[in-house]
Amino acid sequence: MRAVDLDVSGVVQSVSTGRLPGWDRVEELVAEAHERNRGVETGEVADYIPVLASADPALFGVCVVEVGGGVHVAGDVEHAFSIQSISKAFVYALVCDALGHATVLERVGVDNTGLAFNSVMAIELHGGHPMNPMVNAGALATTALVPAGTAEERWALIRDGLSRFAGRPLALDAETYESEAATNQRNRAIARLLESYGRIEEDPLQVIDVYTKQCSLLVTARDLAVMGATLADGGVNPVSGERVVAASVCRDTLAVLAATGLYEHSGEWLFEIGVPGKSGVSGGIVTVAPGKAGIATFSPPLDSAGNSVRGQRATAFLSRSLGLNLFASAAR
Repeated sequence: MRAVDLDVSGVVQSVSTGRLPGWDRVEELVAEAHERNRGVETGEVADYIPVLASADPALFGVCVVEVGGGVHVAGDVEHAFSIQSISKAFVYALVCDALGHATVLERVGVDNTGLAFNSVMAIELHGGHPMNPMVNAGALATTALVPAGTAEERWALIRDGLSRFAGRPLALDAETYESEAATNQRNRAIARLLESYGRIEEDPLQVIDVYTKQCSLLVTARDLAVMGATLADGGVNPVSGERVVAASVCRDTLAVLAATGLYEHSGEWLFEIGVPGKSGVSGGIVTVAPGKAGIATFSPPLDSAGNSVRGQRATAFLSRSLGLNLFASAAR
């Protein structure tokens, strides 16, 4: 059964393997993506982390950042929220850049589990293998692989790396960190289980602490779009001009996002929207159109899998109207 009605009726399907349309047209479409969906009231705000339950369900922002540095915005794009699971994609990129394709593939994997993002059963079903870096087990294994001598050094490397993706220093939200640290018993169990299988060699409780901090970094929809645009531009931040990771790392990261970025709804996302993306339970979604742009949305109400309802609908509209679907082509 479909999780979300993406409402792309009446949207003209564009096909493009080159650049985005002109500036004015992108501005119009970003504004339309916001206007078409701001009145949608389906979905529920996450409450399994207490601090997230207080989010305003009316908040909604859409941002597109082109690889050339152009920024298009509509709605609440400057509202700060915790990055949550979206951090997984960028920590994975940092680890791939540090350790290489083969090592991270063997240790973490790239296949969808078909189960919930915090499933313990998925670990047992696959002999202790975390399977992919976008579920909690794989994300914990990835965080543990960040090359550092201490937990403090590991956290500093992650915060610095994600800040370079965003093009500005990102701050830890202490309230979110404390709320998650007090309620992350399931993640602690996952980390202990991974340790028992030899998938985490660091102190699992220290890994959990660093992972909780990375999820508690504050970002905006604009930040996420810049981060996505950095992956779209072969690892170079289009706003700061800094190379953050290698182009080959972007390719690997986007392949993993395409397969696993929207949890158990990843197949439907790729089928309907056709570009790599990653969601978070605070309501953010980042989507990457390689060579073109990073797209970010923020809206707290989620579907049953933990993906923003308005965000999915707005991204589906932009994918179709801007010609972003990686699988679309037109006869010559």
